[in-house]
Amino acid sequence: MTDKVNASRRDFLKTTGKVAAASALITGSQAHIHAAEDNTIKIALVGCGGRGTGAATNALSVQNGPIELAAMADVFEDRQRTSYNALQNKFGDKVNLGDNRFLGFDAYKKAIDVLKPGDVVILTTPPAFRWVQFTYAIEKGVNVFMEKPVTVDGPSSRRMFELGKKSVEKNMKVGVGLMCRHCIARGELYNRIQDGQIGDLTTLRCYRMAGPTGSADVPPMAPGTNELEYQIRKFHGFLWLSGGAFSDFLIHNIDECCWMKNDWPISAEASGGRHYRGDSIDQNFDNYSVEYTFRDGTKMWLRGRTIPSCYNKFASYAHGTKGSAIISTASHAPSKARIFSGHNFVKEDLAWAWDKPEPSPYQLEWDNLIESIRTDRKHNEVERGVQASLVTVMGRMASHTGQQVTYDQALNHEHEFAPNLMDLKLGGPSPLQADANGKYPIPMPGISRKREYEVLG
Repeated sequence: MTDKVNASRRDFLKTTGKVAAASALITGSQAHIHAAEDNTIKIALVGCGGRGTGAATNALSVQNGPIELAAMADVFEDRQRTSYNALQNKFGDKVNLGDNRFLGFDAYKKAIDVLKPGDVVILTTPPAFRWVQFTYAIEKGVNVFMEKPVTVDGPSSRRMFELGKKSVEKNMKVGVGLMCRHCIARGELYNRIQDGQIGDLTTLRCYRMAGPTGSADVPPMAPGTNELEYQIRKFHGFLWLSGGAFSDFLIHNIDECCWMKNDWPISAEASGGRHYRGDSIDQNFDNYSVEYTFRDGTKMWLRGRTIPSCYNKFASYAHGTKGSAIISTASHAPSKARIFSGHNFVKEDLAWAWDKPEPSPYQLEWDNLIESIRTDRKHNEVERGVQASLVTVMGRMASHTGQQVTYDQALNHEHEFAPNLMDLKLGGPSPLQADANGKYPIPMPGISRKREYEVLG
């Protein structure tokens, strides 16, 4: 898919002082982005939690020439140890680290330094750190796989747009963990929608409604716990680290719907609320409802909920003037993509269905990345990854503030959740401090037009 990006939006990409500082690091001539002469692609894992371990598993499972894990970096020794043991037990000699296990906030540099141009660094730390680590990867000329979302606010989005351009100039291969774009069933559905099989798209609907997920539930800290380290372990609960549960979990459904539309929405209106959090000190709502509007007036409706013992739904749908489509049915894979002549999704109206096995899109995104490296094929998903992240930020802002928020407003908002990110140290203070009762500020729509940014930042 060639993303349609309105030219006026590009005019809003401003280079901040931090972007200039980051770009100054990126020097030197065009690097030769291909595997080393012995044909072995080395991998460095930065961020050794569940997602990082999963990404490394997919990387080492690629059946396209020799590949090995050469370095690991994290701020927590226990997570690194758990990840290492799991990967070593599964892949044996493909895990060839030696002494290349690094800890601390600067550990990512040491891990990337192990690599050569043509190798790959996996960036799966909380999204707040993405631009910092990506900057160093560009300086070193190594290929990148980064998890989504890639930004959490306007300043980091503008910064990542600029860094993405630098990575293209250096012919880097960069994958972003929006793996649904690599799903072959969804790809066929996209082609059919673009061919007009359901007519003109009029409505898109997406849902992720289930119980609390991952580290989004955050119980009070135990006495003596370092606040920064606690927040990093529970990063889904804090806006500065991840954009919260909204940005981290709802982005996939948003992205796959925008893919089918072949465009990005220009504004969002939303609501949400916090009802059953108990003693959790996170900053998330329990439910979100967003109305996105595209430039042609088409609507995309998003519903997210993390309340247990309720009706669950994890799916995306498209409706057109000639019929409808199921983009995804349950979770991210398999999609079970289908087209119907009506809008009730009944068997009698079934016009097309993907009827072959669906390879895992998590594996396909890695197969495609490594193939691009070995054949020197263009492969850079940064711009699309930032766009998806920014559209998600736009919906979150609309819900948390109770205001209509446009794409350009989200992009150009000057508040940055963690402006001194590069100064963080283990055992040091967090950018977000709890109050005297151990609680953190939560969104209060209507209290202030800029509540999320005046208080939560």
